[in-house]
Amino acid sequence: MPQRIIIDPVTRIEGHAKISIYLDDAGEVTDARFHVTEFRGFEKFCEGRPFWEMPGITPRICGICPVSHLLASAKAGDQILAVHIPPAAEKLRRLMNLGQIIQSHALSFFHLSSPDLLLGWESDPAQRNVFGLMAAEPDLARSGIRLRQFGQEVIQHLGGQKIHPAWAVPGGVRSALTDQGREQIRAGLLEVRSTALSTLKRFKDLLEDHASEARIFGNFPSLFMGLINPKGLWEHYQGCLRFVDSVGNIIADHLDPSQFQSFIGEAVQTDSYLKSPYYRPLGYPDQTPGLCRLESGMYRVGPLARLNVCDRMGTPLADQELQEFRQRGNGTVTSSFYYHYARLIEILACIERIEQQIEDPGLCQPPLRAQADVNQLEGVGVSEAPRGTLFHHYQVDATGLLQSVNLIIATGQNNLAMNRTVAQIARHYLHGPDIPESMLNRVEAGIRAFDPCLSCSTHAAGQMPLHIQCKSAHSGQVLSEVWRTSTGEFQVKG
Repeated sequence: MPQRIIIDPVTRIEGHAKISIYLDDAGEVTDARFHVTEFRGFEKFCEGRPFWEMPGITPRICGICPVSHLLASAKAGDQILAVHIPPAAEKLRRLMNLGQIIQSHALSFFHLSSPDLLLGWESDPAQRNVFGLMAAEPDLARSGIRLRQFGQEVIQHLGGQKIHPAWAVPGGVRSALTDQGREQIRAGLLEVRSTALSTLKRFKDLLEDHASEARIFGNFPSLFMGLINPKGLWEHYQGCLRFVDSVGNIIADHLDPSQFQSFIGEAVQTDSYLKSPYYRPLGYPDQTPGLCRLESGMYRVGPLARLNVCDRMGTPLADQELQEFRQRGNGTVTSSFYYHYARLIEILACIERIEQQIEDPGLCQPPLRAQADVNQLEGVGVSEAPRGTLFHHYQVDATGLLQSVNLIIATGQNNLAMNRTVAQIARHYLHGPDIPESMLNRVEAGIRAFDPCLSCSTHAAGQMPLHIQCKSAHSGQVLSEVWRTSTGEFQVKG
Protein backbone atom coordinates (compact mmCIF):
# COMPACT_ATOMS: atom_id res chain seq x y z
CA MET A 1 0.00 0.00 0.00
CA PRO A 2 1.17 3.61 -0.51
CA GLN A 3 3.72 4.83 2.04
CA ARG A 4 5.54 7.98 3.08
CA ILE A 5 9.10 8.12 4.41
CA ILE A 6 10.11 11.23 6.34
CA ILE A 7 13.73 12.33 6.86
CA ASP A 8 13.63 14.87 9.67
CA PRO A 9 15.91 16.71 10.14
CA VAL A 10 18.19 16.81 7.12
CA THR A 11 21.77 16.80 8.41
CA ARG A 12 24.86 18.83 7.53
CA ILE A 13 23.04 21.84 6.11
CA GLU A 14 22.53 25.34 7.49
CA GLY A 15 19.04 25.53 8.97
CA HIS A 16 16.20 23.12 9.62
CA ALA A 17 14.37 21.06 7.00
CA LYS A 18 12.97 17.62 6.30
CA ILE A 19 12.38 15.38 3.31
CA SER A 20 9.27 13.36 2.48
CA ILE A 21 9.52 10.38 0.12
CA TYR A 22 6.31 8.88 -1.28
CA LEU A 23 6.03 5.23 -2.33
CA ASP A 24 3.28 3.53 -4.33
CA ASP A 25 1.64 0.17 -3.65
CA ALA A 26 4.62 -1.65 -5.14
CA GLY A 27 7.09 0.17 -2.89
CA GLU A 28 8.49 2.31 -5.71
CA VAL A 29 9.13 6.03 -5.24
CA THR A 30 6.55 8.28 -6.91
CA ASP A 31 7.70 11.65 -5.62
CA ALA A 32 9.83 13.40 -3.01
CA ARG A 33 9.63 16.82 -1.39
CA PHE A 34 12.10 19.08 0.41
CA HIS A 35 10.36 21.03 3.20
CA VAL A 36 11.70 24.06 5.02
CA THR A 37 10.10 23.89 8.44
CA GLU A 38 11.26 27.12 10.08
CA PHE A 39 9.70 30.55 9.64
CA ARG A 40 11.90 33.64 9.87
CA GLY A 41 9.69 36.61 9.01
CA PHE A 42 12.43 39.11 8.15
CA GLU A 43 10.43 40.53 5.25
CA LYS A 44 7.51 41.39 7.51
CA PHE A 45 9.14 42.66 10.68
CA CYS A 46 11.43 45.01 8.74
CA GLU A 47 8.42 47.00 7.53
CA GLY A 48 8.29 50.42 9.16
CA ARG A 49 12.01 50.60 9.82
CA PRO A 50 14.31 53.13 8.09
CA PHE A 51 15.95 51.64 5.02
CA TRP A 52 19.29 52.90 6.37
CA GLU A 53 19.14 50.18 9.02
CA MET A 54 18.72 47.28 6.59
CA PRO A 55 22.44 46.59 5.98
CA GLY A 56 22.72 46.12 9.74
CA ILE A 57 19.57 44.00 10.13
CA THR A 58 19.49 41.66 7.14
CA PRO A 59 22.97 40.12 7.61
CA ARG A 60 21.49 38.56 10.76
CA ILE A 61 19.46 36.34 8.45
CA CYS A 62 22.51 34.12 8.13
CA GLY A 63 25.67 33.57 10.15
CA ILE A 64 27.37 31.84 7.23
CA CYS A 65 26.76 34.37 4.46
CA PRO A 66 26.03 37.70 6.21
CA VAL A 67 28.15 39.57 3.66
CA SER A 68 25.77 38.55 0.88
CA HIS A 69 22.80 40.20 2.58
CA LEU A 70 24.96 43.15 3.66
CA LEU A 71 25.93 43.94 0.06
CA ALA A 72 22.54 43.30 -1.53
CA SER A 73 20.90 45.49 1.10
CA ALA A 74 23.42 48.30 0.66
CA LYS A 75 22.94 48.15 -3.11
CA ALA A 76 19.16 48.47 -2.71
CA GLY A 77 19.89 51.54 -0.58
CA ASP A 78 22.14 52.93 -3.32
CA GLN A 79 19.16 52.86 -5.67
CA ILE A 80 16.88 54.59 -3.17
CA LEU A 81 19.50 57.34 -2.84
CA ALA A 82 19.86 57.30 -6.66
CA VAL A 83 23.66 57.53 -6.43
CA HIS A 84 26.65 55.96 -8.10
CA ILE A 85 28.92 54.95 -5.27
CA PRO A 86 32.61 56.02 -5.44
CA PRO A 87 34.91 53.69 -7.44
CA ALA A 88 36.94 52.73 -4.37
CA ALA A 89 33.78 51.76 -2.49
CA GLU A 90 32.76 49.38 -5.27
CA LYS A 91 36.24 47.85 -5.38
CA LEU A 92 36.21 47.31 -1.62
CA ARG A 93 32.72 45.77 -1.71
CA ARG A 94 33.90 43.45 -4.47
CA LEU A 95 36.92 42.43 -2.41
CA MET A 96 34.74 41.57 0.58
CA ASN A 97 32.39 39.50 -1.59
CA LEU A 98 35.35 37.52 -2.95
CA GLY A 99 36.39 36.72 0.61
CA GLN A 100 32.81 35.74 1.40
CA ILE A 101 32.59 33.30 -1.51
CA ILE A 102 35.90 31.69 -0.54
CA GLN A 103 35.01 31.16 3.12
CA SER A 104 31.50 29.88 2.41
CA HIS A 105 32.56 27.52 -0.38
CA ALA A 106 35.39 26.17 1.81
CA LEU A 107 32.89 25.47 4.59
CA SER A 108 30.53 23.71 2.19
CA PHE A 109 33.14 21.51 0.56
CA PHE A 110 35.50 20.62 3.40
CA HIS A 111 33.14 20.56 6.39
CA LEU A 112 29.79 19.47 4.96
CA SER A 113 30.34 17.44 1.79
CA SER A 114 33.87 16.03 1.70
CA PRO A 115 33.19 13.42 4.43
CA ASP A 116 30.88 11.64 1.95
CA LEU A 117 33.36 11.97 -0.90
CA LEU A 118 36.51 11.02 0.98
CA LEU A 119 35.32 8.67 3.72
CA GLY A 120 32.65 6.91 1.66
CA TRP A 121 28.87 6.87 1.48
CA GLU A 122 28.68 3.62 3.46
CA SER A 123 31.22 4.63 6.10
CA ASP A 124 30.27 4.73 9.78
CA PRO A 125 27.86 7.67 10.19
CA ALA A 126 29.40 8.41 13.59
CA GLN A 127 32.67 9.16 11.81
CA ARG A 128 31.29 10.56 8.54
CA ASN A 129 31.68 14.19 9.55
CA VAL A 130 34.32 16.87 9.83
CA PHE A 131 35.90 15.24 12.89
CA GLY A 132 36.20 11.92 11.08
CA LEU A 133 37.79 13.77 8.19
CA MET A 134 40.31 15.37 10.56
CA ALA A 135 41.30 11.93 11.81
CA ALA A 136 41.54 10.32 8.36
CA GLU A 137 42.88 13.25 6.33
CA PRO A 138 44.47 15.72 8.79
CA ASP A 139 46.44 17.67 6.18
CA LEU A 140 43.42 18.10 3.92
CA ALA A 141 41.18 19.10 6.82
CA ARG A 142 43.77 21.59 8.07
CA SER A 143 44.17 23.16 4.63
CA GLY A 144 40.38 23.49 4.34
CA ILE A 145 40.21 25.24 7.69
CA ARG A 146 43.03 27.57 6.65
CA LEU A 147 41.32 28.33 3.35
CA ARG A 148 38.10 29.31 5.09
CA GLN A 149 40.10 31.34 7.61
CA PHE A 150 41.67 33.33 4.77
CA GLY A 151 38.24 34.28 3.40
CA GLN A 152 37.04 35.27 6.86
CA GLU A 153 40.13 37.40 7.42
CA VAL A 154 39.50 39.30 4.17
CA ILE A 155 36.07 40.15 5.58
CA GLN A 156 37.55 41.10 8.95
CA HIS A 157 40.26 43.34 7.49
CA LEU A 158 37.58 45.30 5.66
CA GLY A 159 34.62 45.26 8.03
CA GLY A 160 36.28 44.93 11.41
CA GLN A 161 34.81 41.50 12.22
CA LYS A 162 34.34 38.15 10.49
CA ILE A 163 30.59 37.83 11.03
CA HIS A 164 27.93 40.54 10.65
CA PRO A 165 30.28 43.42 9.79
CA ALA A 166 28.39 46.75 9.89
CA TRP A 167 30.45 48.11 7.03
CA ALA A 168 28.67 48.55 3.69
CA VAL A 169 26.03 51.28 3.81
CA PRO A 170 23.73 52.96 1.30
CA GLY A 171 26.07 55.11 -0.75
CA GLY A 172 29.30 53.19 -0.18
CA VAL A 173 31.33 51.81 2.73
CA ARG A 174 32.31 53.07 6.16
CA SER A 175 36.07 52.54 6.03
CA ALA A 176 38.99 51.66 3.79
CA LEU A 177 41.40 48.75 3.88
CA THR A 178 44.45 49.53 5.97
CA ASP A 179 48.01 49.04 4.72
CA GLN A 180 48.46 46.32 7.35
CA GLY A 181 45.31 44.58 6.16
CA ARG A 182 46.48 44.73 2.56
CA GLU A 183 49.82 43.17 3.52
CA GLN A 184 48.23 40.38 5.52
CA ILE A 185 45.87 39.49 2.67
CA ARG A 186 48.77 39.51 0.23
CA ALA A 187 50.80 37.26 2.54
CA GLY A 188 48.11 34.57 2.59
CA LEU A 189 47.54 34.30 -1.14
CA LEU A 190 50.28 31.80 -1.99
CA GLU A 191 49.04 29.22 0.52
CA VAL A 192 45.39 29.42 -0.45
CA ARG A 193 46.18 29.29 -4.17
CA SER A 194 48.13 26.08 -3.54
CA THR A 195 45.23 24.65 -1.50
CA ALA A 196 42.70 25.48 -4.21
CA LEU A 197 44.77 23.83 -6.94
CA SER A 198 45.58 20.70 -4.92
CA THR A 199 41.96 20.27 -3.84
CA LEU A 200 40.76 20.61 -7.41
CA LYS A 201 43.19 17.91 -8.48
CA ARG A 202 42.08 15.66 -5.63
CA PHE A 203 38.41 16.13 -6.50
CA LYS A 204 38.97 15.39 -10.19
CA ASP A 205 40.82 12.20 -9.23
CA LEU A 206 37.75 11.17 -7.21
CA LEU A 207 35.23 11.73 -10.00
CA GLU A 208 35.63 8.26 -11.47
CA ASP A 209 34.82 6.72 -8.08
CA HIS A 210 31.65 8.82 -7.90
CA ALA A 211 30.52 8.46 -11.52
CA SER A 212 27.24 6.87 -10.41
CA GLU A 213 26.40 9.79 -8.11
CA ALA A 214 27.30 12.27 -10.86
CA ARG A 215 24.76 10.57 -13.15
CA ILE A 216 21.98 10.46 -10.56
CA PHE A 217 22.34 13.46 -8.23
CA GLY A 218 20.03 16.01 -9.76
CA ASN A 219 20.98 15.31 -13.37
CA PHE A 220 18.11 16.70 -15.45
CA PRO A 221 17.40 19.53 -17.90
CA SER A 222 16.64 22.96 -16.47
CA LEU A 223 17.41 26.60 -17.04
CA PHE A 224 20.37 28.27 -15.34
CA MET A 225 20.62 31.91 -14.25
CA GLY A 226 23.44 34.14 -13.05
CA LEU A 227 25.14 37.49 -13.38
CA ILE A 228 27.62 38.20 -16.15
CA ASN A 229 29.58 41.34 -16.93
CA PRO A 230 29.07 43.25 -20.21
CA LYS A 231 31.67 41.03 -21.91
CA GLY A 232 30.01 37.81 -20.80
CA LEU A 233 32.57 37.05 -18.09
CA TRP A 234 31.85 35.44 -14.72
CA GLU A 235 30.49 38.09 -12.34
CA HIS A 236 29.71 38.17 -8.63
CA TYR A 237 28.71 41.75 -7.75
CA GLN A 238 27.41 43.82 -10.66
CA GLY A 239 26.30 43.31 -14.24
CA CYS A 240 23.27 41.84 -15.99
CA LEU A 241 21.43 38.54 -15.76
CA ARG A 242 21.56 35.73 -18.30
CA PHE A 243 19.43 32.59 -18.63
CA VAL A 244 20.68 29.56 -20.55
CA ASP A 245 19.01 26.21 -21.14
CA SER A 246 20.39 22.72 -20.54
CA VAL A 247 22.19 22.59 -23.88
CA GLY A 248 23.75 26.04 -23.59
CA ASN A 249 21.34 28.12 -25.65
CA ILE A 250 20.97 31.66 -24.32
CA ILE A 251 17.28 32.05 -23.48
CA ALA A 252 17.51 35.65 -22.27
CA ASP A 253 20.48 37.98 -22.00
CA HIS A 254 21.46 41.39 -20.63
CA LEU A 255 18.45 41.45 -18.31
CA ASP A 256 18.33 44.36 -15.89
CA PRO A 257 18.31 42.84 -12.37
CA SER A 258 16.21 45.74 -11.06
CA GLN A 259 13.41 44.58 -13.39
CA PHE A 260 13.43 41.04 -12.01
CA GLN A 261 9.67 40.96 -11.49
CA SER A 262 9.13 40.96 -15.26
CA PHE A 263 10.97 37.64 -15.68
CA ILE A 264 10.93 35.95 -12.25
CA GLY A 265 7.69 34.76 -10.72
CA GLU A 266 7.29 33.60 -7.13
CA ALA A 267 5.12 30.64 -6.19
CA VAL A 268 4.37 29.26 -2.75
CA GLN A 269 3.83 25.68 -1.69
CA THR A 270 1.63 24.56 1.18
CA ASP A 271 4.25 22.18 2.63
CA SER A 272 7.22 24.54 2.90
CA TYR A 273 8.10 28.05 4.08
CA LEU A 274 10.52 28.31 1.15
CA LYS A 275 9.23 30.19 -1.90
CA SER A 276 9.58 28.67 -5.36
CA PRO A 277 10.69 31.27 -7.93
CA TYR A 278 10.47 30.36 -11.62
CA TYR A 279 11.24 31.91 -15.01
CA ARG A 280 8.02 33.75 -15.74
CA PRO A 281 8.02 33.63 -19.59
CA LEU A 282 7.96 29.81 -19.52
CA GLY A 283 5.53 29.51 -16.63
CA TYR A 284 5.47 27.61 -13.37
CA PRO A 285 6.66 24.05 -14.03
CA ASP A 286 4.25 21.15 -13.89
CA GLN A 287 4.71 19.44 -10.52
CA THR A 288 3.25 16.11 -11.60
CA PRO A 289 5.52 13.43 -10.07
CA GLY A 290 8.09 12.19 -12.54
CA LEU A 291 7.31 14.83 -15.15
CA CYS A 292 10.01 17.25 -16.29
CA ARG A 293 8.98 19.44 -19.18
CA LEU A 294 11.93 20.87 -21.11
CA GLU A 295 10.04 24.13 -21.59
CA SER A 296 9.28 24.60 -17.89
CA GLY A 297 10.36 27.67 -15.97
CA MET A 298 12.44 25.80 -13.38
CA TYR A 299 15.94 27.21 -13.11
CA ARG A 300 19.04 26.74 -10.99
CA VAL A 301 21.38 29.35 -9.52
CA GLY A 302 24.71 29.21 -7.71
CA PRO A 303 28.19 27.96 -8.68
CA LEU A 304 26.96 25.44 -11.25
CA ALA A 305 24.69 28.02 -12.88
CA ARG A 306 27.33 30.76 -12.88
CA LEU A 307 29.80 28.48 -14.67
CA ASN A 308 27.11 27.48 -17.17
CA VAL A 309 26.00 31.02 -18.03
CA CYS A 310 29.38 32.76 -18.37
CA ASP A 311 31.60 32.75 -21.44
CA ARG A 312 34.82 32.72 -19.41
CA MET A 313 35.91 33.10 -15.80
CA GLY A 314 38.22 35.98 -16.66
CA THR A 315 41.34 34.71 -14.83
CA PRO A 316 44.00 32.39 -16.31
CA LEU A 317 43.91 29.36 -13.99
CA ALA A 318 40.15 29.39 -13.51
CA ASP A 319 39.64 29.65 -17.28
CA GLN A 320 41.70 26.48 -17.75
CA GLU A 321 39.65 24.70 -15.12
CA LEU A 322 36.40 25.91 -16.67
CA GLN A 323 37.42 24.45 -20.02
CA GLU A 324 38.12 21.05 -18.42
CA PHE A 325 34.89 21.29 -16.39
CA ARG A 326 32.87 21.72 -19.57
CA GLN A 327 34.71 18.91 -21.30
CA ARG A 328 33.91 16.54 -18.44
CA GLY A 329 30.28 17.68 -18.46
CA ASN A 330 29.89 17.63 -22.25
CA GLY A 331 29.26 21.37 -22.52
CA THR A 332 26.53 22.67 -20.26
CA VAL A 333 26.76 20.69 -17.02
CA THR A 334 23.36 19.52 -15.79
CA SER A 335 24.33 17.25 -12.88
CA SER A 336 23.89 18.92 -9.49
CA PHE A 337 26.70 16.71 -8.17
CA TYR A 338 29.01 19.07 -10.08
CA TYR A 339 28.09 21.93 -7.76
CA HIS A 340 31.04 20.69 -5.68
CA TYR A 341 33.37 20.94 -8.67
CA ALA A 342 32.06 24.40 -9.56
CA ARG A 343 32.66 25.66 -6.01
CA LEU A 344 36.31 24.71 -6.17
CA ILE A 345 36.74 26.50 -9.51
CA GLU A 346 35.07 29.60 -8.07
CA ILE A 347 37.40 29.53 -5.06
CA LEU A 348 40.35 29.58 -7.46
CA ALA A 349 38.81 32.41 -9.50
CA CYS A 350 38.21 34.46 -6.33
CA ILE A 351 41.81 33.99 -5.21
CA GLU A 352 43.09 35.09 -8.62
CA ARG A 353 40.85 38.17 -8.55
CA ILE A 354 42.03 39.08 -5.06
CA GLU A 355 45.60 38.78 -6.32
CA GLN A 356 44.73 41.33 -9.00
CA GLN A 357 42.66 43.68 -6.86
CA ILE A 358 45.00 43.82 -3.87
CA GLU A 359 47.58 45.56 -6.08
CA ASP A 360 45.13 48.17 -7.42
CA PRO A 361 46.39 51.63 -6.33
CA GLY A 362 42.82 52.97 -6.46
CA LEU A 363 41.52 50.39 -4.00
CA CYS A 364 41.38 52.80 -1.07
CA GLN A 365 41.42 56.18 -2.79
CA PRO A 366 38.80 58.48 -1.18
CA PRO A 367 35.96 59.24 -1.24
CA LEU A 368 34.35 56.04 0.03
CA ARG A 369 30.73 57.18 0.35
CA ALA A 370 28.25 59.23 -1.66
CA GLN A 371 26.03 61.52 0.42
CA ALA A 372 22.34 61.81 -0.49
CA ASP A 373 18.83 61.41 0.87
CA VAL A 374 15.75 59.61 -0.44
CA ASN A 375 15.47 60.30 -4.17
CA GLN A 376 13.56 57.18 -5.23
CA LEU A 377 10.84 55.25 -3.46
CA GLU A 378 12.03 51.85 -4.64
CA GLY A 379 15.36 50.05 -4.78
CA VAL A 380 16.58 46.62 -5.87
CA GLY A 381 19.94 45.28 -4.76
CA VAL A 382 21.31 42.21 -6.52
CA SER A 383 24.52 40.34 -5.82
CA GLU A 384 25.84 36.83 -6.28
CA ALA A 385 25.85 35.10 -2.91
CA PRO A 386 27.91 31.89 -2.65
CA ARG A 387 24.72 29.87 -3.21
CA GLY A 388 23.41 32.00 -6.06
CA THR A 389 21.77 35.24 -7.09
CA LEU A 390 20.32 37.24 -4.19
CA PHE A 391 17.65 39.95 -4.57
CA HIS A 392 16.69 42.60 -2.01
CA HIS A 393 13.68 44.68 -3.09
CA TYR A 394 12.62 47.61 -0.90
CA GLN A 395 9.81 50.15 -1.20
CA VAL A 396 9.91 53.21 1.06
CA ASP A 397 7.91 56.34 1.75
CA ALA A 398 9.24 59.88 1.36
CA THR A 399 10.90 59.72 4.79
CA GLY A 400 12.72 56.47 4.01
CA LEU A 401 10.54 54.15 6.12
CA LEU A 402 10.10 50.73 4.58
CA GLN A 403 6.64 49.97 3.22
CA SER A 404 7.50 46.64 1.62
CA VAL A 405 10.43 44.21 1.74
CA ASN A 406 10.89 41.24 -0.58
CA LEU A 407 13.91 38.95 -0.44
CA ILE A 408 14.54 36.29 -3.07
CA ILE A 409 17.31 34.03 -1.84
CA ALA A 410 19.31 31.51 -3.82
CA THR A 411 18.03 28.49 -1.92
CA GLY A 412 14.47 29.43 -2.82
CA GLN A 413 15.38 29.70 -6.48
CA ASN A 414 16.84 26.19 -6.28
CA ASN A 415 13.79 24.84 -4.45
CA LEU A 416 12.10 23.20 -7.43
CA ALA A 417 15.39 21.66 -8.53
CA MET A 418 16.08 20.32 -5.04
CA ASN A 419 12.67 18.61 -5.01
CA ARG A 420 13.44 16.96 -8.32
CA THR A 421 16.90 15.97 -7.11
CA VAL A 422 15.75 14.12 -4.00
CA ALA A 423 13.05 12.34 -6.05
CA GLN A 424 15.61 11.25 -8.64
CA ILE A 425 18.00 9.90 -6.01
CA ALA A 426 15.26 8.16 -4.04
CA ARG A 427 13.89 6.44 -7.16
CA HIS A 428 17.32 5.00 -7.85
CA TYR A 429 18.19 3.78 -4.36
CA LEU A 430 14.90 3.04 -2.59
CA HIS A 431 12.75 0.02 -3.47
CA GLY A 432 10.28 -1.15 -0.84
CA PRO A 433 9.84 -0.15 2.81
CA ASP A 434 13.39 -1.03 3.95
CA ILE A 435 15.44 2.07 4.68
CA PRO A 436 19.22 1.54 4.33
CA GLU A 437 21.24 4.28 6.00
CA SER A 438 23.53 4.76 3.00
CA MET A 439 20.49 5.51 0.81
CA LEU A 440 19.26 8.12 3.26
CA ASN A 441 22.68 9.69 3.30
CA ARG A 442 22.68 9.90 -0.49
CA VAL A 443 19.25 11.56 -0.47
CA GLU A 444 20.52 14.11 2.03
CA ALA A 445 23.72 14.53 0.01
CA GLY A 446 21.61 15.52 -2.98
CA ILE A 447 20.41 18.48 -0.93
CA ARG A 448 23.92 19.19 0.38
CA ALA A 449 25.14 19.53 -3.21
CA PHE A 450 23.10 22.74 -3.42
CA ASP A 451 24.51 23.87 -0.05
CA PRO A 452 21.13 25.28 1.02
CA CYS A 453 21.19 28.07 3.56
CA LEU A 454 17.87 28.16 5.39
CA SER A 455 18.46 30.49 8.33
CA CYS A 456 21.08 32.27 10.39
CA SER A 457 21.67 29.09 12.38
CA THR A 458 24.80 27.17 11.48
CA HIS A 459 25.12 23.47 10.72
CA ALA A 460 25.79 20.82 13.36
CA ALA A 461 29.43 19.83 13.54
CA GLY A 462 28.57 16.16 14.06
CA GLN A 463 25.51 14.05 13.43
CA MET A 464 22.11 15.54 14.21
CA PRO A 465 19.44 13.12 15.47
CA LEU A 466 17.32 11.67 12.69
CA HIS A 467 13.89 10.01 12.91
CA ILE A 468 12.22 8.48 9.87
CA GLN A 469 8.87 6.78 9.69
CA CYS A 470 7.44 4.72 6.84
CA LYS A 471 3.64 4.99 7.07
CA SER A 472 0.67 3.61 5.22
CA ALA A 473 -0.86 6.36 3.11
CA HIS A 474 -4.33 4.90 3.72
CA SER A 475 -4.41 4.08 7.44
CA GLY A 476 -1.49 6.13 8.74
CA GLN A 477 -0.10 2.99 10.41
CA VAL A 478 3.65 3.09 11.03
CA LEU A 479 5.13 0.19 9.05
CA SER A 480 8.76 0.75 9.95
CA GLU A 481 10.88 3.31 11.78
CA VAL A 482 14.51 4.33 11.79
CA TRP A 483 16.41 6.44 14.32
CA ARG A 484 19.84 7.99 13.94
CA THR A 485 20.93 9.08 17.40
CA SER A 486 23.16 12.00 18.27
CA THR A 487 26.06 9.54 18.69
CA GLY A 488 25.60 8.27 15.14
CA GLU A 489 24.08 4.90 16.05
CA PHE A 490 21.44 3.56 13.67
CA GLN A 491 18.38 1.83 15.16
CA VAL A 492 15.60 0.08 13.21
CA LYS A 493 12.16 -1.06 14.33
CA GLY A 494 9.55 -2.88 12.30
